[in-house]
Amino acid sequence: MSNPFDDQLDKNPANFVALSPVSFLARCAEVYPDKTALIHGALRQTWAQTYARCCRLASVLVRNGIGLGDTVAVLAPNTPAMYEAHFGVPMAGAVLNTINVRLDAATIGFILTHGGAKLLLVDREFAAVAAEAITRCERPPRVIDIDDPMYDGEGARIGDLDYEALLASGDPRFRWQLPRDEWQAIALNYTSGTTGNPKGVVIHHRGAYLNSFGNAVASVMGPSSVYLWTLPMFHCNGWSFTWTMALIAGTNVCLRRVETRAIFEAIHRHRVTHLCGAPIVLNMMINAPDAERALVEHPLEAMTGGAAPPAAVIARMEQMGIAVTHLYGLTETYGPSVACAWHEEWDALPLAERARLKSRVGVRKAIMEEVSVLDPVTLEPVPHDGATLGEVMMRGNVVMRGYLKNPRASAESFAGGWYHTGDLGVVHPDGYIQIKDRSKDIIISGGENISSIELEDMLYRHPAVLEAAVVARPDVHWGETPCAFVALKPAASATEADIIAFCRERLAGFKVPRAVVFGPLPKTATGKVQKYVLRERAALI
Repeated sequence: MSNPFDDQLDKNPANFVALSPVSFLARCAEVYPDKTALIHGALRQTWAQTYARCCRLASVLVRNGIGLGDTVAVLAPNTPAMYEAHFGVPMAGAVLNTINVRLDAATIGFILTHGGAKLLLVDREFAAVAAEAITRCERPPRVIDIDDPMYDGEGARIGDLDYEALLASGDPRFRWQLPRDEWQAIALNYTSGTTGNPKGVVIHHRGAYLNSFGNAVASVMGPSSVYLWTLPMFHCNGWSFTWTMALIAGTNVCLRRVETRAIFEAIHRHRVTHLCGAPIVLNMMINAPDAERALVEHPLEAMTGGAAPPAAVIARMEQMGIAVTHLYGLTETYGPSVACAWHEEWDALPLAERARLKSRVGVRKAIMEEVSVLDPVTLEPVPHDGATLGEVMMRGNVVMRGYLKNPRASAESFAGGWYHTGDLGVVHPDGYIQIKDRSKDIIISGGENISSIELEDMLYRHPAVLEAAVVARPDVHWGETPCAFVALKPAASATEADIIAFCRERLAGFKVPRAVVFGPLPKTATGKVQKYVLRERAALI
């Protein structure tokens, strides 16, 4: 029997248009042409100006033969040029590849080659590493220099043209087109590659469009929002906030370097309402000098993710008047796709209890269809008891298309019709998820599972501890035992015995670290502790 709702009710240009976040920028230029879109030092750039510049970039790319299926790479910090690339590149039909600025030349060279970059925009600060990376490419991309006036350091120009000169030759009225298919790739983002070459995550226009809305809803953002770029735009396209800011017609405040003085001065000067960052950014803020922290004189929201923030860090942020929202996601899910949705009745709880609740990652955002904690073998949901471990899995429109040129890894990650995150978690009776560990980071000592996150959370409560990370250390008798790596606060002191005694008073004996190593922790550019480095160190102790 035919469905009457399908009879002669087909898609047509009047009732179906492919979803793309590029359309947000066009609307901003139409509705809010004179509103400030970008602040960067003395620069104040409106949405109309930003749109015209992105059109110029797109027109030049097309004129130079760059379009559908081509990759344009960018190696730059949070500057207007980096922001404009998020629109200008897809407006040309091409794919944007933002590269981690802290990577070495060999890895950057691999990414340029694997992603097939035809053009590379390079901030002058990273000219040396870019030049070396290009020598490793069989087909080197054309290089365009970004000469940011806010950068006063060294760095030679290595391209054949400057970014501003490139834009000057473009057409501000370029008639760009939305993608014919919203499944078309909009960006290529590479994973950290801690166990080999990084994998290229392909995301599409539809997912970027939807995740932009998800950010706005989860973070309660609107036209009056002022967003400080403490999160790198190269990381998951700034968790899609690059496109969210155009959706809401808010104001972007660029920040070349994440330094506490610059953060607090920007918050004060520009009345910042929102910022994002890994827990390390929050930790920097709560340990900043009193004079800097005193610059927070109005309410603002901080979204954090990338690692579970210790409850103690969340509590101290709230004491500063900064509300924290815990997010969770991966490069493969356009950044955060899970959020700790707040309930008003929780506001009446004591600060410590509020912080504990916020340390959970929470529930799926409205734009993710399903998030569940499943048995990794049977794919059956774990009980909502807050104790039974399972793997966090997802399915929905904000899951990647797959890994570029890596069908095996794509198939493995989508086994059973779910995206397998590799993260272990539990589900509490209220349905909220709490991440306990990466599957590779769980410590199994004498048959007992030890959550490194739980132990790290306890270490952060020690008054002398600035940062902490825990990994497994091989042990002849127990198989493995916890090894803590600790960075102390300036002028603070503590011994290995002090740290171990502190933990022993508060944790079951088998969870207490058997060794404590003091010193700075190795991190990625997004603030994640490089635990694979720590595991290598622990194995030698």
